[in-house]
Amino acid sequence: MSTTEQPMAADEPAEGDVTPEPSFEQQRFAARPARLRPRARRHQPGPDELMARPFEADGRNRAYVEWLVDQSMLADATTLGRQLAGHHLMWANAYAAPNPRAAVEQASVWYTAYPLSLMTAPRQSFLGALGSEELWGAFEEIGIEAVHTGPVKLAGGISGWEPTPSIDGHFDRISMAIDPLFGTEQEFRDMCENAAAHGGTIIDDIVPGHTGKGADFRLAELNYQDYPGIYHMVDIPRDAWHLLPDVPEGADAVNLSPEAEQALAEEGYIIGALQRVIFYEPGVKETNWSATPPIRDHQGVERRWVYLHYFKEGQPSINWLDPTFAGMRLVMGDALHSLLDLGSGGLRLDANGFLGVEKSLNLAPAWSEGHPLSQAANQLIGSMVRKVGGFTFQELNLTIDDIKNTGAVGPDLSYDFITRPAYQVALATGDTEFLRLTLREAIALGVDQASLVHALQNHDELTYELVHFATRHANDTYSFGGEEVTGTVLAETIRQTLRDKLTGEAGPYNAVFVQNGIACTTASIITATLGITDLEDISPADTQRIMDAHLLLCMYNAWQPGVFALSGWDLVGALPLDRSQVRGLIKDGDTRWIERGAYDLMDAAPDAAKSASGMPRAQALYGSLPQQLGDPGSFARRLARVLEVRKRNDLATGALVDVPDVASRSLLVLVNRLLDDSTQVTVLNFAEEALTARVQSEHIPPAGRVVDLATLTPVGVVDDLGGFTVDLPPFGGLVLGVREPDPDTEE
Repeated sequence: MSTTEQPMAADEPAEGDVTPEPSFEQQRFAARPARLRPRARRHQPGPDELMARPFEADGRNRAYVEWLVDQSMLADATTLGRQLAGHHLMWANAYAAPNPRAAVEQASVWYTAYPLSLMTAPRQSFLGALGSEELWGAFEEIGIEAVHTGPVKLAGGISGWEPTPSIDGHFDRISMAIDPLFGTEQEFRDMCENAAAHGGTIIDDIVPGHTGKGADFRLAELNYQDYPGIYHMVDIPRDAWHLLPDVPEGADAVNLSPEAEQALAEEGYIIGALQRVIFYEPGVKETNWSATPPIRDHQGVERRWVYLHYFKEGQPSINWLDPTFAGMRLVMGDALHSLLDLGSGGLRLDANGFLGVEKSLNLAPAWSEGHPLSQAANQLIGSMVRKVGGFTFQELNLTIDDIKNTGAVGPDLSYDFITRPAYQVALATGDTEFLRLTLREAIALGVDQASLVHALQNHDELTYELVHFATRHANDTYSFGGEEVTGTVLAETIRQTLRDKLTGEAGPYNAVFVQNGIACTTASIITATLGITDLEDISPADTQRIMDAHLLLCMYNAWQPGVFALSGWDLVGALPLDRSQVRGLIKDGDTRWIERGAYDLMDAAPDAAKSASGMPRAQALYGSLPQQLGDPGSFARRLARVLEVRKRNDLATGALVDVPDVASRSLLVLVNRLLDDSTQVTVLNFAEEALTARVQSEHIPPAGRVVDLATLTPVGVVDDLGGFTVDLPPFGGLVLGVREPDPDTEE
């Protein structure tokens, strides 16, 4: 579609049509009025535009610059924005305030995919597999209502005329185009339509914090038009080049040493050290800044740039407060492309907590976390997405305060970094004390559990940075283990406990990932907990024990308000890869690749040793979904029963009101208030021994009747002390309702 054509509304028939084609929203919610969306298409370069020319890749070569512009995200964002400007449907939806329960009602159980790891049938793409009728039929049987695709757009970089591979699992995006490795734009649209036919939706990704080193970054290096305004990059004057490190021949950039960072900061060229160095690795990444070699720009001027990257050297950070607002335009265009061109219903915001950075006084680290600009930028993104009928969630590993504050104005939902490490340490130790502490901390700070995405494994490590306790609340005092300890001591105690329980001799197949956490699968957390040190020796009886513990974690995440998310690795019971299988991928310290083994959900490639993307097949304990759905005792069938009771009782939209004290260290009790004002109680046993448990809370109605919501059988009556007693099997759980006293049985 050219920039001069008028966009066609979602309910507007094409010329020659007799009746309008149902929109995505009309298909998905046929029984209620449609949320109308405009449509917009990005520029589709022809083959001639994308073809590398036989000229020098030099900024002074106009053909090279035009070739880069044709592939840039900023150019696509401009094209999309022009089609939508002045369109009446841009005002059709409320957008100012986040609405977590509306998002949860759209889809409360998510499957989180990882494109490189899903095994597909021969000649079938990743998007073709995710959009298949067979898969969505299986998801519907289990109770999965949404698919989060993971990053599927072109990523990595451009060096001269040549593409370079992704350095971070496609989270270094360089284009709005779908990577042919994963499929086509039309397959993405078809996937959205098939999901809608099964009552589901598709959730895509945008990365508002950085890009890869694609066309936009190369144009920024060439000082072309607004492109330098996309990034936090500084043109260092020639007379200060002596402060910069030499860049070896053929290298793209060099990370600044702490000494060079400080010297440039003292001269006023950069803001210097940030509050922390994410992905810190000696000799690889010691600061958040890198320097380019000398580069001839589009006018022939030789320049050297220093640029900010919170993450890896190939992920330059976006500047949200440049006078050109080019970075903001790029990100907004990327979001609108996914929603209005491809047809997704929601977006994950990755790295969205690092959108503001500001120089501090007295050579203190720059203010880079919890910055008000991050909140403002997130409000703009969340509002724009709601404005066109979508929702957003943030994957933000910062303090509970920051998660709440950002979520109050921006994204509708937030990833549960609050209790994710806490429930894992509860399983590893059989002690729920730290889990209860974190849940209560969240309640005290005003976090609504219904606004959180409670997840099992994803593509990342078991994150145990515990930023809340290690940074803003480092000097606060907490009662833990019978002592009063500071946040700093508490965080390190939990980190060391997880390292001791899940790595080394206890779990040699798991691996520490730099300073961030532990690379592992959910199943390998459990095997280490159960004392299994050799994954080759797992017996059928061991598999049953692993499954029981795995389902306990499902109950914890699903039987509380909010979204429940799980991955393909969870669905098949995947174990980590041997390090030798991914030696090339982990050589720079990124051990997360051991947890990203290929899995086959639908028996699409039973004899294949690798996914189409080259990931080695992981050992899977539970089998494919077709195998499991034919077995009432399988993980998938038992999970379906957990999710059915969740849906039938509207647990996802309730509110957590109490996490009471317990008499048994392995016991966890969650008291929720449902939308119909009834009380629901989740009771879980994090130990492999049976337990008779006393449940008591001032939020449980006195003399109420206690009912097992899964079986609809009576459990007992709330006694005069405001509690009752239940029996729990090893790794067992109960989902209970407390009803008002039956007047027919009262005296």
